[in-house]
Amino acid sequence: MRSRTAGVLFLMAGLLFGAGAQAQSFVRGDCQGHLAPVAPRYDTANHALWHQRFWTGGCDPQIPRCIPGQPNWNNMVTTLLNRSPAAQRPAVLAKACRVGELIGIEWSRSKTIRKIDLGDLRAFNHMLEHEDDILKGLGKVDQAARAKLAER
Repeated sequence: MRSRTAGVLFLMAGLLFGAGAQAQSFVRGDCQGHLAPVAPRYDTANHALWHQRFWTGGCDPQIPRCIPGQPNWNNMVTTLLNRSPAAQRPAVLAKACRVGELIGIEWSRSKTIRKIDLGDLRAFNHMLEHEDDILKGLGKVDQAARAKLAER
């Protein structure tokens, strides 16, 4: 009986949590386990497309005025990992993925309602580029992003 119950629970978890991972398949694979297990809620179809642009740098033809390329968060995570000491890389990966999720979901919203804009992304990038301790830099960016989200 226990194995049957465990099997049902395992199947339900796969169905529930698998949808979130599938919905964000554009996020680098090693970040998947560090993100919320359910897909984010998007305000509009464009919100979802801009969120994908944030992570990949690619532009869907439906996105108006989108410029593909760098920077994008998948590549930013690689850069941060490469700059980190080997012993800190697991912590840097986890923090970078979570910070990316926080920033990306907000930045990709409509300009009229978002609280994190392109200027903020540039400031966050500057913070990360000029901090030798990557975890400390990610902490500063996380704190700054949360402060932006708390603004009215």
